[in-house]
Amino acid sequence: MFFSSLRMIRLVRLGPGSSILRRQIGYISNRGFPIFRNVKPPLESRIPTVSYKSNKLYSTSTASSTINSSAKKTKSSTSSSSSRYGKFFKFGLVIGLGTTILYYTNDSFKHIVLTIDRVNTVTVAMIRCFALYKETLGATYDGDIDRHKALSKTHKKAAEITLKALEKNGGIYIKLGQHITALTYLLPPEWTNTMLPLQDKCPQSSPEEIEKLFENDLGKKMSDLFIEFDPNPVGVASLAQVHIATLKNGEKVAVKIQHPSLKEFVPLDVALTKMVFDLMYKVFPEYPLTWLGDEMQNSIYIELDFTKEAENAQQTAEYFKNYQRETALRIPKIVEAQSRILVMEYVSGERLDNLKYMEQNNIDPSEVSSCLSHIFNNMIFTPGVALHCDPHGGNLAIRSVPKSENNKSGHNFEIILYDHGLYRTIPLQMKRDYSHFWLAVLDNDVPNMKKYAMKIANIGDDDQKFRIFMSAITGRAPEEALNYDISSRRSNEEIQKIQGQINNDNRVLEDLMDILSNMPRMVLLILKTNDLTRNLDENLESSLGPERTFLIMANYCAKCVYDELKEEINQKYRGWSWLTHSISNWWYYQKRLSTLYLYDFVLMIRRLTF
Repeated sequence: MFFSSLRMIRLVRLGPGSSILRRQIGYISNRGFPIFRNVKPPLESRIPTVSYKSNKLYSTSTASSTINSSAKKTKSSTSSSSSRYGKFFKFGLVIGLGTTILYYTNDSFKHIVLTIDRVNTVTVAMIRCFALYKETLGATYDGDIDRHKALSKTHKKAAEITLKALEKNGGIYIKLGQHITALTYLLPPEWTNTMLPLQDKCPQSSPEEIEKLFENDLGKKMSDLFIEFDPNPVGVASLAQVHIATLKNGEKVAVKIQHPSLKEFVPLDVALTKMVFDLMYKVFPEYPLTWLGDEMQNSIYIELDFTKEAENAQQTAEYFKNYQRETALRIPKIVEAQSRILVMEYVSGERLDNLKYMEQNNIDPSEVSSCLSHIFNNMIFTPGVALHCDPHGGNLAIRSVPKSENNKSGHNFEIILYDHGLYRTIPLQMKRDYSHFWLAVLDNDVPNMKKYAMKIANIGDDDQKFRIFMSAITGRAPEEALNYDISSRRSNEEIQKIQGQINNDNRVLEDLMDILSNMPRMVLLILKTNDLTRNLDENLESSLGPERTFLIMANYCAKCVYDELKEEINQKYRGWSWLTHSISNWWYYQKRLSTLYLYDFVLMIRRLTF
């Protein structure tokens, strides 16, 4: 750090009509060093002694000696100041060099520096965003249009500030940004669209870092395990990256490696994230988003344990091997699992929205849509089956396979499901209540919709909140959600209308925030899964429309309710009453099943006819 110096000129009067210039040097610091304002010689030494004889000045020799003396003292003062300046410069240089050496040689010191930097990045971004919103929300506007424009501009600025902070810190902050992109039913498009680059711009760990991780975690070098290891990852996510490698036995595998830096900063990052959302709630109590911080805190440590991911993958693969015809699901086999290293069977595929690939390989998007519906409705509504809670486009793929005796599915494709780190087991009663709710939606039974909305999401008698909840869970405008037509697709105009209501009506947004903050966290994950799978299905552009997927869901709901009522009948009734109730329950279930069978039969006739 350096000084800026100023020379101050002071006029010293020696008598009537006489004066000399006295230079006084002062250093004024503007960067944190001490300020030398009061370091002055005594007053007597600053003003030379003079003698007066009438109106005559003292002699030339006296004046000359005085000036020489003053010059010497000025020179001495300048020399002293320069000496001090040099000392401080050397001191600063030593401190700078020492700090640099410590940073690169001492891990503890480096950790402290990086911690301060991460905290500072989050803090500065948060303060800037808060200031923007305070200014915008506190201003007065001529009308709703002007207010909407100002708020939209603020959303964009705040999102861009946040994006830079998330990209700089990386790690779970990237994960948070990716989560924001999925909240299209809640957040303004300025936020969700701005965060989209985080889906593909995740920081990559270096080969040196990966090699060190293998040595620390396994006590082996990568060359001891693999014949070949591609240093360029085929995929980079917020928490890990995947490399293609060949084992010593010649088997080609995918190696998922956790970013080494995560271990050091995850506790800090989780705490910071929760702090931000807690502060947001204090500053803007009408917009509670604390549940986002809570959910991240609950899920991140599970996702970072790859042994848990391996367990989820194996259990899901074991369960769905009996449902190949319905799902065509392929889950890569686990070869080896450690906390931060996961070795899997290498199974590649194309994105599910690659319609050109499907056309080239004669894959019917309608069949793919039906298989997706079977996969996730089975997870949501079948007792004892856990739910994959992160089915975004990057975690699903499709590949063409020949129809052969070894292909038990009967399809000419496989749907590959990756990344099994985030799973949740939905409580049985919640599965049942959720089944009742959706059957009521499909039947346009509003009283039962309200009844089970209260059970699954704590939605009371408030009609406004009920309509908002229906819109969020179905992805339709409130008026369409209450009179659900499963045969119609969402139009772009309808999607824009939903988003416009959230952005332009403060009460709608506040009610939605209140609903989400009081909703069980499990229901929030179900909503997220519903939203992601809905978007996947819409991208497939199935010629059948959404009707068949809803009929498939209705069957799973009906099976769940059938088992519940069967259990209740067995407990309550005996004899003739038991028989009549059992037949009634069975008949209700068969009616639901027959709807899908009839739909498929009509569809088959159409295909044969046209």
